[in-house]
Amino acid sequence: MENQDRNEVLSRAVKAGKRTYFFDVKKSRNEEMYLTITESKRKFNADNGNFFYEKHKIFLYPEDFEKFQNALSGVIGFIENGTVPAEDNFFETDGFDKQGEMDEDLGISFDDIDLSL
Repeated sequence: MENQDRNEVLSRAVKAGKRTYFFDVKKSRNEEMYLTITESKRKFNADNGNFFYEKHKIFLYPEDFEKFQNALSGVIGFIENGTVPAEDNFFETDGFDKQGEMDEDLGISFDDIDLSL
């Protein structure tokens, strides 16, 4: 069976109760592979009586695989045996704080923003 999505290289599905997780390896236009992880959950719309799928997707690029894998292994280990993982092993700020906000002042003031739009 041909892939419907031309850039899809490999796909695996994991059924977990009411959710299904899809792990899809895709190729970018420049032929680099990356991973998409999709959570799909079947829900019922009481207004029209139809089922629909709620989906959440993340994209994971090769340069982040090791950090992602280390973080995932660390938090799973914590859940399974209570061992707290060392944060510095998998979280690299790259200029952002742990909430995803920029660490540095960009030199922009609210006074600089034109609010007359």
